[in-house]
Amino acid sequence: MKTRDVLLDTAETLARTRGFDAFSYADLAKVVAIRKASIHHHFPTKADLALALIRRYREVFFAALGRIEAEAPTAAAQLEAYLALYRTALSEGQQLCLCVAFSAGRDSFDEVVLTELNAFHADSVAWLTRLFERGAVDGSVSVSNAAQQAHSCLAIAEGGQLMARAAEDPAYFDRATAILAEHPHTIPGDALAGHT
Repeated sequence: MKTRDVLLDTAETLARTRGFDAFSYADLAKVVAIRKASIHHHFPTKADLALALIRRYREVFFAALGRIEAEAPTAAAQLEAYLALYRTALSEGQQLCLCVAFSAGRDSFDEVVLTELNAFHADSVAWLTRLFERGAVDGSVSVSNAAQQAHSCLAIAEGGQLMARAAEDPAYFDRATAILAEHPHTIPGDALAGHT
């Protein structure tokens, strides 16, 4: 594996378990067993590292969503697979998705990284909106306002991760997302639809 990829893999693990601010290039160098100068060769600043991390994460995440869309037969099955991505990324409550870790530590990042993070969330909402629109067609999910339900779903998934990580207990995520996983015909956005 290339040194750059090893650095990104290690930095992502550190960011997801400790937080991006909680490790330095010295920490990274120690874990990877290289000199700090070698890290600076690949990522001159920590901001460069953050940008590379979120761009790579976004690419991998949406490739996974593409596979879900292609393989899951109904919108409800796609929603279940989407939630499974977030559940698996918790690693039994020991870490967060990179997008959630970056959102929690947003004050650490410059505008370029925040723009990329916001684009990740916008693309996530767009994908979920299409999912709920498919649900309206195939009848597997009750839909009154697809865009609103997409925003609710993303907030529940990411908020559930934060709760589970704080408690180091994935059961918190399971309880937070139960209404989505077990009752796809009563997505929270339905309850809000009459008030907008």
